[in-house]
Amino acid sequence: MLPWLGEQLIQVYGPFRLLTSHLFLIGMGTIITAVATWYLLPRLWHRLPTDRGRLHAVGAQQSVGKPVSAGIIFVPIFLLIGMLIVPMELRFFLIAVGVLLAMLEGFLDDRSRTGWSEYRLGAIDFGISLLGAVAISQLETVQLWLPLIKNAVAVPPWLFIPLATGLIWLTINATNCTDGVDGLSGSLSGLAFVFLGGILYGIVGHEGISAYLLVPHYPDGAIWAMMGFLMVGCLAGYLWHNALPSAVLMGDSGSRPIGFLLGVLVLASGNPFLIFVVAGVVLVNGATGLLKVALLRFFKIGIFRTIRYPLHDHVRQCLGWSNTQVLVRFVLLQAVGTPVFLLLLLKVR
Repeated sequence: MLPWLGEQLIQVYGPFRLLTSHLFLIGMGTIITAVATWYLLPRLWHRLPTDRGRLHAVGAQQSVGKPVSAGIIFVPIFLLIGMLIVPMELRFFLIAVGVLLAMLEGFLDDRSRTGWSEYRLGAIDFGISLLGAVAISQLETVQLWLPLIKNAVAVPPWLFIPLATGLIWLTINATNCTDGVDGLSGSLSGLAFVFLGGILYGIVGHEGISAYLLVPHYPDGAIWAMMGFLMVGCLAGYLWHNALPSAVLMGDSGSRPIGFLLGVLVLASGNPFLIFVVAGVVLVNGATGLLKVALLRFFKIGIFRTIRYPLHDHVRQCLGWSNTQVLVRFVLLQAVGTPVFLLLLLKVR
C-alpha cells in the first residue's frame, strides 16, 4: 500500500518518494514492529494462556504460570505492517497465509490442556510447508545457486516442491525445539533474519553485487528482505520482555511461524544450503534431536544415546551451563560462524 501511495503522491510533494524506497520501508517497518510489539505485549499478555511446564524439560518449573503464546500478539503485528509495505502479489499473500496458519496451529496447541500429538502437528506442518514451497516456486522452474557449482541450476517444480517442503518442515520444528531457554529462540532467529535480510537485499537483490559474486539476481530480493526485517523488529520487541528472567514466553504460536518464515526466506535467497549457514546452531540444537527420535522410532536405530535433546537441555544438565551461558555461547557461535561460512559459501564456487 505505502509504495503505491508514494508513487501517487510523489508529484505532489517530492519527499513522498521515500515511500517507494525499499531501504526506507525496511527501516521504518522494523522500528514500527519493534515498538508495537514492545508496547502491546505487557498490555495484552494477561489474556494469554499460562505455561504448564514441559515433561522432562530441564528447568521447566521456572516457567510454570508465565503467560505463553506471545506469537498470537506479535505475528499479527508482523502481518499488519507487512500489508502496508509489502506488495501483495499472490506469492507474498500465500506466505502471509502460511505464517497466519502456523501461528493459529501453535496457539491452539499452546492453549490445549494436553497438547496436540506429534503426528497431528507434523501433518499440519507438512501442509503449511507445502503451501510455502508452492508459493516460492509458483509451479515454475526455480533457479538455484549451489555450493561448488559456478553456474545457476534450474530445478523443475516437481523436484523443487518436495525438497522445499521438507526444508520448511524442518525449520518449523527445529525452531520450535529451540524454544526452551529465555531469549534463545528469539535471539538465534533474529540473527538468522538479519543475515538473510542482508543477503536478500544486498547480494541476490543487488544486480551489480550478484553479478560480481556469480549468483543469480532476484529483482524481488528486497521485498523478501522486508519480511525478514519486519520479523526482526517483532523479535526485538518480544525479547525486551523475554530477557532472563522472562515475563512472557513465545510458545508454539511464535516459534512455528518464525520457523516457517525462516525456511521460506532461505529458499527465496536461492540457496537451500544457507539454512546451515544462517541457522546452523538452531539445526544442531533442535533438528538433530528430531533425527535421533525418527531413526529410533521408525528404524530402531539408536544414535547419540548419551546426548540429551534439545541440546540446550544437555549442556544445562550434563555440563552445568546456566541459562545465561547457554544463550550467550549459542548466540556467539551463530554470530561468528555465519559470516565465516557465508564468505566460504560465496567465494568457493
